[in-house]
Amino acid sequence: MVTVEADAAGVERRLGEGRIECPGCAGRLAGWGRARPRVVRGLDRVQRLVPRRARCRGCGVTHVLLPVFVLVRRADTVEVVGAALEARAGGSGVRAIAAGLGRPVETVRGWLRRLEGRLESTRGWFTAVAVRVSIDPVPPGPAGSAWADLVTAVAAAARAVRDRFGSTPSLRGPGWVWLAAGAMSSGRLLAPSWPGPGTV
Repeated sequence: MVTVEADAAGVERRLGEGRIECPGCAGRLAGWGRARPRVVRGLDRVQRLVPRRARCRGCGVTHVLLPVFVLVRRADTVEVVGAALEARAGGSGVRAIAAGLGRPVETVRGWLRRLEGRLESTRGWFTAVAVRVSIDPVPPGPAGSAWADLVTAVAAAARAVRDRFGSTPSLRGPGWVWLAAGAMSSGRLLAPSWPGPGTV
């Protein structure tokens, strides 16, 4: 799985020009059909997505190209999950978060449980990104709770990336911090084995 920009035409252009790198061998990816269709729920709309599939010209491995707003094996966008994490950091409970987002309680509980057991490692991962990428690094300080510390670290890492590499259309507007988090985690923010050792 490779995270790419949300602009499908831009992805096709980069594929055609050989400008998307294989995460396994650093070879170049080329178009290779489509992955299975899926429905993705955002904060204000539901859309049908048919992700592009690509094959490495070097090692021959195929990859699904997921837009930056999609998390691996999740029907909800990274912005929706981010809104839940922000609400939790603000002290809201699972039922209130689920009602506010219009999602089932069990879905929201699953997201929070997935992160609850690794709040510190995830916070540390985003803090490390913020420090490594920032031109003048200042690690984020305590924010009042483990959830608030995580959200603060994500925001610090997103700002560091934007400040260092410039603001793209994806890094502007509402939810841009969570789009950056999705990109930094390669869509694996809620994946069971992420963040693993040595992934920064």
